[in-house]
Formats: sequence, structure tokens, C-alpha cells
Amino acid sequence: MSRYDRAITVFSPDGHLFQVEYAQEAVKKGSTAVGVKGKNVVVLGVEKKTVAKLQEERTVRKICNIDEHICMSFAGLTADARVIINRARIECQSYQLSMEDPVTVEYITRYIASLKQRYTQSTGRRPFGLSSLVTGFDNDGTPRLYQTDPSGTYHEWTANAIGRSAKTVREFLEQNYKDDVINNEAETIKLTARALLEVVQSGSKSIELAVIRHKQPMQMLSTEEIEKLVKQIEKEKAEEAEKKQQKLSKSSS
Repeated sequence: MSRYDRAITVFSPDGHLFQVEYAQEAVKKGSTAVGVKGKNVVVLGVEKKTVAKLQEERTVRKICNIDEHICMSFAGLTADARVIINRARIECQSYQLSMEDPVTVEYITRYIASLKQRYTQSTGRRPFGLSSLVTGFDNDGTPRLYQTDPSGTYHEWTANAIGRSAKTVREFLEQNYKDDVINNEAETIKLTARALLEVVQSGSKSIELAVIRHKQPMQMLSTEEIEKLVKQIEKEKAEEAEKKQQKLSKSSS
């Protein structure tokens, strides 16, 4: 089967494009990214890798603006992400210049997905090795959260995770995404942090959180705010564990 992965345009006998699947494997090895959509807010969270002692930390970003009202986080190859981000930013400006209206979140997501798909059908190229979470607000104030894949597909979500351990985080979100989370901004932020802490060991030092609100610039939470949030989550977890232990002891007696 290995001969079928030498060219991107060659299908294997069972209908696979191996180069696309290799790109998806690159995504699975990338840092975890989580997106959660609330009623009036969207929160993005990413796993932050430790940087070298002499490296400038601000130059390592997994969450960035595409337009004033649209943000993106990604999992996979950072160099590929830089190309996608630059192309998406140019498209946003071009659209506004032509239409005199800002782009919708779905439009720019579809543009990114189409760009990725073109790189799966031409020789001399390889697919982009990243998945992205594209989020923001439409003109009417509706929050949106989309995911794109290396194959060029895209879907809308209420909450989703990409990257390493994405399946574990997605299962956690499925269990804990409830109405009280949707309607409460603080709970939406907390759920995003809790989801990341399911797979991140180092706590507040290894996560980044961004809050996107309608007609407001993206807000990156400071290290102190994240640390305070993590302590609150750990306290709640300890209380839940204590209650479970008390129930078990009562039932056994």
C-alpha cells in the first residue's frame, strides 16, 4: 500500500488519500485546542507548551485574530497555520473592500476549507497539516464556532476539541455542556478551562484562554486570572470528590 502515498492525487484501492490521512495524524500530535460557544460569548482555550528559557514567549501564539470580530485557534503545524492565517486575513480585507460589510464567520471558514481542499488535489503540493477552530460573531450578534480539517471539510459546533487527546476532551464536553453553561459567561469560561485541565497536567501555566464577545476585541485572560480560575476548579473538584466519598461510605454502612 505504500506506493499509493507517493502522490497526493492517487487513491488507494480502498478509496483513501494517504497524504490527507498523514496530515490528520499531524493534527492528532498537535497541542490541544478547545472551543465552547455560549449564548453571548465564545471561549477558545489552547494547551500552551513550555518555551525555552531565552525564548520570547509572546511570539508563540496558538490563538489569533483573523478579523476584528473573528478569531482562530489551531492544532498541527504552526508554519502551515501562519500561511492559512495570512491568506484568511487578506480575504477578510478584500471582502470588506468589495462588499462594504465584514465577512461572516461561515464565509471565511468556507474560504479556509476551500483553500485546504485545493491542496489535496494538485501534484507537487501536500495538504496543510492542521485543523482549526474558527469563531466569532455575525452581524446580527449570533455566536459561531466552526472546525476545519486538512481534507477541506468544515462543520459548525456548539463545543469541540482538536489536537492531542481531542476525543477525551470532546467526551467531557458532551457530558458537561448544559443550559446553565450556555447562558452564563463565567460558566462557559470555566467549562473551557475544565476541559483543557482534563488533559493538561501543569495547570494554569500550560493553558491559554481567549474570550470573544460581540463588537468587542478579543480578550486574552492574564496568567493571574487563569491561575485564580484553576484554583477555583480544583477546589470544586475536591468538594465533589468529598461528596462522592461520603455517599459511598453511607451506602456501604
